[in-house]
Amino acid sequence: MSILRVDSSANTTDSVTRAMTDRIIATLGDTDVTVRDLALEPLPQITGTWAVARATPAEARSPEQAEALIESDKLVAELLAADTIVIGAPLYNFSVPASLKAWIDLIARTGVTFRYTETGPEGLVKGKRVIIAMASGGVPAGSPADFNTSYLKTVLGFMGMTDVTIVSADALAKDPDGTMARANDAIDALAA
Repeated sequence: MSILRVDSSANTTDSVTRAMTDRIIATLGDTDVTVRDLALEPLPQITGTWAVARATPAEARSPEQAEALIESDKLVAELLAADTIVIGAPLYNFSVPASLKAWIDLIARTGVTFRYTETGPEGLVKGKRVIIAMASGGVPAGSPADFNTSYLKTVLGFMGMTDVTIVSADALAKDPDGTMARANDAIDALAA
């Protein structure tokens, strides 16, 4: 099994989501893991050049446009090569960290990861298992104030990834020990 691990917590030493993604990877067993650490290797924001380049056929792109898509192409290749995608997604101000949003902006590509048809959009990244490790101080996963997991499920589903499991540690400010015990039990159940 090939896994793409995407960590987005700015906290690189005591991160709950990083600990959760560590445990998820260990639970899934011996695998080929590609690590994309968005805090240690920040991604560029999309630019006007990038936006024009992604809509320009490859053979018609200028050298500057081709250059603008290099990182995006690499990220898409990592995504497509993985059987399972494990995403560490802490809740920052009710949503995903900016670093994770940048990753999504770079992989959501018309004609590459999704396309528009006469009957509506179609995701092109199919057959992937996605596990999202979400952490928050007190915003429950799936609640109206959780724009993190709802956004991720929507945008990943738009690209064709509909097998999405949320593992949450979402009451850390109230009950850190109980929250982590419940999250760890949920992670251990992933192996079943």
